[in-house]
Amino acid sequence: MANPLKPWTKHPARRLRLTNATLIDPKDGGVYANVAIDLKDGIVHHLTKLSQNDAAQQQKESESLAWTTNADMRIINLEGRFVCPGLIDCHVHLACPPGEDGLRDTMNQDPKTNLLRQPWLTGEMLKRGFTSVRDCGGASLALKEAIEEGLVSGPKLFIAGHAISQTGGHGDVRSSKEAEYQCCGGNIRGLGRVADGVEQCLHAAREELRQGADFLKIMVSGGVVSPADKLTNLQYTPAEIQAFAKVAADTGTFVTAHAYTPASIQNAVANGVTGIEHGNLIDEPTAKLMAERGAFLTPTLITYQTMASKEFGNFLPPSIAAKNLQVLEAGLKSVQLADKAGVTMCYGTDLLGPLQIAQSGEFALRKQAGLSNLKVLQAATVNAAKMLRQENRLGRIKEGMVADLHPLKA
Repeated sequence: MANPLKPWTKHPARRLRLTNATLIDPKDGGVYANVAIDLKDGIVHHLTKLSQNDAAQQQKESESLAWTTNADMRIINLEGRFVCPGLIDCHVHLACPPGEDGLRDTMNQDPKTNLLRQPWLTGEMLKRGFTSVRDCGGASLALKEAIEEGLVSGPKLFIAGHAISQTGGHGDVRSSKEAEYQCCGGNIRGLGRVADGVEQCLHAAREELRQGADFLKIMVSGGVVSPADKLTNLQYTPAEIQAFAKVAADTGTFVTAHAYTPASIQNAVANGVTGIEHGNLIDEPTAKLMAERGAFLTPTLITYQTMASKEFGNFLPPSIAAKNLQVLEAGLKSVQLADKAGVTMCYGTDLLGPLQIAQSGEFALRKQAGLSNLKVLQAATVNAAKMLRQENRLGRIKEGMVADLHPLKA
């Protein structure tokens, strides 16, 4: 019976069996043919390795990729198709959907129009096989709950609320000619909010968590698209970063930081941050520090390549395009340094506006950097799940875990 209060709410799933699947386990790269995957209420209920005779029999009993009813179970014959866990993109911005030409217009969309465009974007991400995404600034609790209830189609959301920046930092979107904020700090605008000093940082962190953030995102270096800072700027003091880390630890979550340079990465990791976004200018000693501390790195190579492409050559204004080229050229080397040092890397894209179409392109760039196929897949599955502290639910096809599956043709 439908829920009269929320008639769009998802109903408990019937039992489902996927037969003749070739299962991929990204933990060790294992590939297992002739597997039956039983799903119940959205959970992997049972895995069965079928004999050749069993597989042949089920091939006869069910039509290819068609529903077959067996008592209370529905059956799909995958005919040997590969099945890997649902993919996880650890750096997206759902509040920057397509619809506008350039960076400025993308970042300044009418709020109502923007909100109505976001469900289209989440649906497209799900179609690409991304069953979970981590939004690093902009997505709301309302969107997350709409997806959970079935009102909107999309991947599971893990949200930061607003990314937190110091005045003049990467999350401060004002130009150098704009006036000072007419309030006592804590201004919220676009994907971020501004907080200065330990007290404001404590308040901003607590407020984002109160509003439903799953983790905290802070800016500790300059960025590409911010108009008033340099890539090499060091942002937030050790005391301010420690304040964010303390709030996160006290509430059972973590802090990730936007950072490009060795100094900014070291400042973050040494003061309690457990994740670094981008990291394009990292050096060998800093990569070793991250590995020693168990900090995660989420490179986002595809966003720089796409912003520099001919197709989107006018997306960035000239002053910002120069910064983009600087991090683009260093990107592949940063992944190589991190891999050599043993840093755990996650999959991320950081695409904005019309660039969102390139979400799957990060896989090829990781391969171009010299990573093995297994490491590329691990970044979007088991590594990402571990970073999100969801390794017992996501990232593998295993009994008792969430049934996020991605069937693929060979």
